[in-house]
Amino acid sequence: MRAPEFWDEKDYTAKLAVAALTPIGWIYAASVRWKAEHTKRHRANAKVICVGNLTAGGSGKTPIAIAIARALIERRKRVFVLTRGYGGKMRGPAVVDPAHDTFEETGDEALLLAGAAPVIVSRNRAAGAQLADDDRADVIVMDDGHQNFALAKDLSIVVIDAQSGFGNGRMLPAGPLREPVEAGLARADAVIMVGDGTPDLKGFSGPVLRAWLVPVDAPGVAGQRVLAFAGIGRPEKFFATLRALGADIVEERAYEDHHAYTASEFARLRARAKALNASLVTTEKDFVRLTPAEREDVRFIPVRAAFDDLNALNALLDRALPGTP
Repeated sequence: MRAPEFWDEKDYTAKLAVAALTPIGWIYAASVRWKAEHTKRHRANAKVICVGNLTAGGSGKTPIAIAIARALIERRKRVFVLTRGYGGKMRGPAVVDPAHDTFEETGDEALLLAGAAPVIVSRNRAAGAQLADDDRADVIVMDDGHQNFALAKDLSIVVIDAQSGFGNGRMLPAGPLREPVEAGLARADAVIMVGDGTPDLKGFSGPVLRAWLVPVDAPGVAGQRVLAFAGIGRPEKFFATLRALGADIVEERAYEDHHAYTASEFARLRARAKALNASLVTTEKDFVRLTPAEREDVRFIPVRAAFDDLNALNALLDRALPGTP
């Protein structure tokens, strides 16, 4: 989802909206707390590393999950990524086939994750973990799920957008929080800050790592006229990345996170780019939501997570996988 404007505004109307929605946030927080205290957790044979967050959208969680999956594969572990498949029709448990499955079936994040490791989509995380166990998984990387308590976790990592932090500090829908910060961090084994900034971690005393989302494979963007479009948690971050690469953005189009482009909508985008004598450029997450025909002449800029201290990341993985190289 994209953050509603009133989450960041300070005017009277925004304050009124926050105040009106805050009681709903209290109920939301209570439901998470109840689930944490009462849900029976399934214990998988494989080790479970959860990469989650405390806010709705845009923290950089999926690139971090991909980086961790790849690091585990380098250790010669049999890795499966477990995801809910947000935005897709597939309920699972089922292994994603990136050659044939579409984002309408699996959700866009599942297709991105499948570029790093086998992906299981399952609304029921315990059932998804059982499928991974049946396929002799060594490690399950749980993409999202810090507030899902159906599966016991061996390592819980909370990813935080260091620039936006916890927003206005209110619970959904009055603010971006999925649960109170103190409660969420109390269950975390480590925090990964993505980008520049130092949000208040409310006394968290565990390891805090710093990572950056670095664009890759972007030659020829500098000086190019582009119509940039993005349907992600924070489209403005993508636009800023393009500018940093030297692109001449002649128009920006921001959409909701996981936005499904209609044929007519994309046709208008292509016509507008032609009228502006510009190229269409988007994110990799948006690119997988386009049809093969729509992808023609559309450029996407992939990003990867780069860590300030790889030794710290390896030390974290050692906690979940003791005694392994």
